[in-house]
Amino acid sequence: MNFIYILLIIIGIGSMIGIVYISCFNNLQFTKTKIEQSEGIIDEVLRNRFDIIVRTSDVVKNNLEEKKDYLKEYLSLKEEKISNFEMDRKVKEAFNIILNLKNDYPSLQKNNGMKEILSEIKATDEKLSAAISYYNRYTSQLNEYIRKFPSNIIAKIHGFSIKPFFDGKNMNDEDIMDFKL
Repeated sequence: MNFIYILLIIIGIGSMIGIVYISCFNNLQFTKTKIEQSEGIIDEVLRNRFDIIVRTSDVVKNNLEEKKDYLKEYLSLKEEKISNFEMDRKVKEAFNIILNLKNDYPSLQKNNGMKEILSEIKATDEKLSAAISYYNRYTSQLNEYIRKFPSNIIAKIHGFSIKPFFDGKNMNDEDIMDFKL
């Protein structure tokens, strides 16, 4: 009779451990999937933003008397091996140049191609901001699971590691250069 009670207790404890394990693993997988989905959206938007830079370069060259290539250094971004974080920073720099050009040259303000480009910039800004917010929210959740017991054990078993937020800043390292504006 005592043997049956002991066996039932062992089965009960094993079942509870199994339920906790499965629950923690599912939470980790769910947040990882959400992060991967948002990374896909961010990749797509960054590609679209790069295409906008290329089209803007053509519009600027064709509509200004001086044939200076203001966006030359940004046209080769696709060939460079840089992270999405750095790509986003470079694209923002290029967009600032585009806005300055629009403000400096009245002919660009009136150009329909430029108006369309500015509209696309605004639309991609909104989509990128939403995707980054989504990414950072689930990254925060994943990092929290990785740091908390008992999910930290399951995370170690399955090779989950802390992810940086989209701004690319790693709060756990000594590199202060990743805090660029």
